[in-house]
Amino acid sequence: MRKIRVEPATVDKQTQDHKKKQAALYKAIWRWHFYAGIIFAPFLIILAITGSVYLFKPQIEQMLYQDFYEVKQQKERIAPSEQLDIVTNHYAGAVVTSYRPGEQATRSSEVNITYQNELLTVFVDPYNGNILGELNSNNRVMDLIEEIHGELMAGTTGDRIVELAACWAMVLIITGIYLWFPQKKRSFAGTLIPRFTKGSRVLRRDLHAVPAFWITGGLLFLILTGLPWSGFWGTNFQALVTNTGEGYPPSVWVGAAPTSNIKTKDIAEVPWAAETLDVPKSKLEGFLPVSIDDIVEIAERQGMHPSYSVIFPSSKEGVYTLSAFPPKAKDEATIHIDQYTGAVLADYRYDNYGPIGKIVAVGITLHKGTELGFLNQLVSLLICLGTLLVAFTGVYMWWKRKPNSGLGAPKAPKIKNMKLLLFLLIILGILFPLVGLSLIFVWLIDLLIIQRMPKAKRFLNA
Repeated sequence: MRKIRVEPATVDKQTQDHKKKQAALYKAIWRWHFYAGIIFAPFLIILAITGSVYLFKPQIEQMLYQDFYEVKQQKERIAPSEQLDIVTNHYAGAVVTSYRPGEQATRSSEVNITYQNELLTVFVDPYNGNILGELNSNNRVMDLIEEIHGELMAGTTGDRIVELAACWAMVLIITGIYLWFPQKKRSFAGTLIPRFTKGSRVLRRDLHAVPAFWITGGLLFLILTGLPWSGFWGTNFQALVTNTGEGYPPSVWVGAAPTSNIKTKDIAEVPWAAETLDVPKSKLEGFLPVSIDDIVEIAERQGMHPSYSVIFPSSKEGVYTLSAFPPKAKDEATIHIDQYTGAVLADYRYDNYGPIGKIVAVGITLHKGTELGFLNQLVSLLICLGTLLVAFTGVYMWWKRKPNSGLGAPKAPKIKNMKLLLFLLIILGILFPLVGLSLIFVWLIDLLIIQRMPKAKRFLNA
C-alpha cells in the first residue's frame, strides 16, 4: 500500500491555522470573561459581603437582641392565650398575625401584630408575661441584610438584577476555568499556588486566577442553591418541580386535597418545597375558633421542631398554619389546621418531599450556613471572602493594565467563527432565560449602536 507523504509546509500551515483558531477562541473567551467581570463585579461584591454577614445571623441577632431573647427559666410557663391577651391589652386595637413559642426554655416568645399600620414583633417572657420589648418587623437588621442580598432593596427589579448577576457569574466561572487552564506544561506555581517572585504583574494575575480556581466549586454551589429563591428562574423551576409530580404528594392531605387557589407562600414564610402547597379551607361548622393553646398542643403532639411559628387565619375560611424552618432540612414541616375543629388538614414534611425537593431543601440550608453548624458557616465564609478577593484583584488587574484610551478588552473576533463559544452561550441562554435575554440585548446594542459609532467601536475594541 502506497503511503501518502505529507509535505512539511502543509503540516506547518495546518499547525499555524490551528494555533490561530486557538488564539482567536482564547481572545473571544477572554473578552466575554472581561466584560462579564467588569459589569457584574460590583453586584458580586455586594452579594459576597451581605452573604458573609447573613451566614452569622443566629450569632448576630443573639448579640443584638439579647435583652429581648433571653429569659430566666422557671418551673411553669403561662398559657400562650394569656401571653396574647397581655400583648393585645398593651397594644389596644392590635391584630395578632403569628405566635412563636421559642425553641429553648430560656428563649422568649414572639408575638407578631399589626398595630397602627405597623408590623411589630413583641417579645414576651413566657414565665411571667412581662413584655421585654418590640421591634418593627420591617427594620430588623438581618432582614435588611437579607433584602439587600436577595433584591438590592429594589423589589422585583433588584431581584432580577441579582438573578442576572448570579447567572452571569456562572459564565465567569466557565470562561475563567478555560483561561486558567495551563496552555503549556508548567509547575503548580501560577496554577495552584501564586508566584510571589515573578514580579507584580504576574502576582496580580495569580492572585486573581489561583484563588478563583480554589473557590470555583463552592461558588458554583452557592449560586445554584441560591437560584431557587430567585423571582424568575426560581419561580419557574418551582412550578416545573410541582407540575412534574416532584412537588407535594397526595399523602400530605388528610382527606381530599383542597381546590384553593391560595398558595402557602402567600400567607406564611415556609420551607421552599412547601411554598406552592395549596392552602385548604376551614369548614364553617361554628364561629368560635379553637384557642392558640389548642394549636400549640397540636403542634407538640405532631412533633413540630421547637422553632416553629403559628400563623393565624386571616379570614373565616382561613386556617392556622404551622411552619418550621429550622437549621437542618430534615426537620422542616408545614401543617395546616382547621381553625374551628383543630383537625390537621395537611401535614407536609421533609420525608414527603420528592428527590428534587430534598436536594433543594438541603442546598438551601447549606447555602444559609445552618445545615452543618459552625463548619458550614466557616466554609461558606471562606468562599465569600475568596469571591471578594477575586473580584477586587480582577478589577485592580484591569485598572493597572488599562490603556489611556479604550477599555482594554481583547479585539472582538466574529462570533459566528467561534462555534464552541456560540454553542455554550446558547445553552446558557436556554437554561437561564435572563442570560439569553441579556445576550439578545447586547447583540442588538452592538448591531444598532456600537457598530455605527466609530468612537464607541474603538473604545470597546469591537
